[in-house]
Amino acid sequence: MSELLHRIKVFLYRHDTAEPDYLLLKPAQGFDALWGPVQGALGFGDKIEAAVQRRVFEDTGLPPQATPLDLGAPARWTVGDEDVFEWCFGYPCVGEPDPRVLQEHWAAHRWASFPEAYPSLGLEFDRNAIMRLHTMLRAA
Repeated sequence: MSELLHRIKVFLYRHDTAEPDYLLLKPAQGFDALWGPVQGALGFGDKIEAAVQRRVFEDTGLPPQATPLDLGAPARWTVGDEDVFEWCFGYPCVGEPDPRVLQEHWAAHRWASFPEAYPSLGLEFDRNAIMRLHTMLRAA
């Protein structure tokens, strides 16, 4: 019998200019040491909006001031006896992330325009998600 794991990925963006910028984060080590978004486990009974806001606050210091934008098309794969589902969201930054919190959780971080962010993301699924987010933001 396999175990179901649900994870969230949150692509933070700011739209101060004509084109949005995206916050890219890089963990200190491991397979996950690729540029990517805020991410973490979705616990049993968690409400998605609250889980997204909590993860953003814990990893960046940004208070919950926005509604997550569901990017649809969750990814699913199997690792051993675990079925993993990843749910992706966009989240507008109101203010700037706390540099002390970023430094505590991440080896590096940077804001990037879409042409810089897209090829920097280490996983194909992340590139697909940021493409959907960018398309949604430009259509709005």
